Amino acid sequence: MAAPHDHFDDLETRDPALREAALMAALPDQIAHAIAKAPAYARTLAEIDPATVIDRDALARLPLTRKSDLTGLQADAPPLGGFNAIAPGAAGRIFASPGPIYELEAVRDDYWACARALYAAGFRRGDIAHNSFSYHLAPGGWILDGGLRALGCAVVAAGVGNTEMQVQAIAQLRPAGYTGTPDFLKTLLDKGDELGLDCSSITKAVVSGGALFPSQRADYVERGIAVLQAYAVGDLGVIAYESAADQGMIINEGLIMEIVRPGTGNPVPEGEVGEVVVTTFNREAPLIRFATGDLSALMPGSSPCGRTNGRLKGWMGRADQTTKVKGMFVHPAQVATVVKRHPEVTKARLVVTRSGESDTMTLHCEVGPHTALSQEEDLAATLATTLHDVTKMKGAVELHALGTLANDGNVIEYARSYE
Repeated sequence: MAAPHDHFDDLETRDPALREAALMAALPDQIAHAIAKAPAYARTLAEIDPATVIDRDALARLPLTRKSDLTGLQADAPPLGGFNAIAPGAAGRIFASPGPIYELEAVRDDYWACARALYAAGFRRGDIAHNSFSYHLAPGGWILDGGLRALGCAVVAAGVGNTEMQVQAIAQLRPAGYTGTPDFLKTLLDKGDELGLDCSSITKAVVSGGALFPSQRADYVERGIAVLQAYAVGDLGVIAYESAADQGMIINEGLIMEIVRPGTGNPVPEGEVGEVVVTTFNREAPLIRFATGDLSALMPGSSPCGRTNGRLKGWMGRADQTTKVKGMFVHPAQVATVVKRHPEVTKARLVVTRSGESDTMTLHCEVGPHTALSQEEDLAATLATTLHDVTKMKGAVELHALGTLANDGNVIEYARSYE
């Protein structure tokens, strides 16, 4: 693990006032660049004089760009909704995340600003790192891969699935670190125990894509693995990360963080839970006041590790009904798609819970009285197949009589605890 006062560079230990001054000084030029190069901002910020946006009060008067709107905006203005400041063909990679939402990656080192999070977790040049994030379509695998290679680590591009083969690779290659979802690390370790393969070379990990529960962290500590979290999204890269001090998530350098009251663009006081809104200084894909849909709160003071940037309490849920299941977003529109394919279903509600250390989801469906009991088993099985086809994840299905589900407009329900 990294020493408590071992830092990636001097930016991390700046006087907070100097950091704030540097961000605000760079903000007008970034807004001008977004207006000039990204058609979406040329439209939404047409009436804004960038030279006047010199502090947080002025920034807070700009409209939000909502992640939840990107699917529709990109469909209306393909392929990227006009949020790209370079031609799509000039990108290094283009990804398709669930929604679908398309993101580009420019051709430059550590595009997703992941190296700091990895360094804080103790990853160093010459380490071998086992990366179990997906390399297929979505950017997760590439976010960590880029940060690891920027640090000088050798990456085992494991991806998802093929658990037994991954464990064999760990036993043979002896990686020092793991990157992936919290759940899958346990899956790999348990499979190693089952097969009698030694996975003890892994002593550090950076996890993302799902909550790291206290019971999981304790289990990993018992196995000799220091596990820290990174908060990352496909549109922005790494937003915040934990350090060895284990005192909140440190906001990444080079971005402006706001916490706003859900449903508005109004910043809330320090400590109050609200929606995470980020402004980046990315020149290829600028995002101004990007509302992630995630909930968190700002913590007072700075981390004991010596990093002086602000801190988040961590991921505290969703401001909208979009949720993560096993590291993948599930959208209300996807539930609607399932219902649309089955006219027998009049209403549906996806309930996300925990079973042991894993996310589970159950689709509760109201069906009319004309659906005979003998047909329900086949319908449930067919719905489960459709749910998997649409979300790319397995889920259970339960059928109910008309009028059973709550009349509250929710189609995705959180029913899990993060204590």
